Amino acid sequence: MEQSNEVMEQNTNKTFENSSKKSREKFLIEIFLWILLFILCAVVVPKYVIQRAMVTGSSMENTLFDGEQLLLDKISYRIGEPKRFDVVVFYPQIDDPEEHFVKRVIGLPGETIQIIGSEIYINGKVLEEQYGKDPIQYAGIAVEPITLGEDEYFLMGDNRTVSYDSRREEIGPVHKEAIDGKAILRIWPLNKFGTF
Repeated sequence: MEQSNEVMEQNTNKTFENSSKKSREKFLIEIFLWILLFILCAVVVPKYVIQRAMVTGSSMENTLFDGEQLLLDKISYRIGEPKRFDVVVFYPQIDDPEEHFVKRVIGLPGETIQIIGSEIYINGKVLEEQYGKDPIQYAGIAVEPITLGEDEYFLMGDNRTVSYDSRREEIGPVHKEAIDGKAILRIWPLNKFGTF
């Protein structure tokens, strides 16, 4: 009988140890999954999926204003190409990810862009658009025809009198790799929440 009690006690101890070991393993797996989820949300999603960006300055008025915050879709341009009139965020210097600009796509790869007077010409034809806040007064490098390379885009702000954009020699045509994403939603201020 004593031996039977001893065996039962040993079995009970083993069961308890196994249960305790399983609880620890389950706890460690949960911790690992939470850490993985945190890394996914903090690093992967903003870098590769969706990100917040802030409008700085008046170059996109009357569409977007200083201090407004946007959500960027970062997947579309990995699987497709920017389209004319998309509002995009790009880095004028790829090695400085802190400085970003918000502009509108005007010229597409392979097109020839020229600004004559206050008109934008694409492949010799006037571009029909109503995004410009005021008539263009500065043609910059587009005073002469510019033919875009196979991965280059001509970007302009909607506030054409103050926008620092592809018309400036320091920026010029923008390579696709410098375009971080497409602005899809205004999230701040709340009273303007939505598409634009």
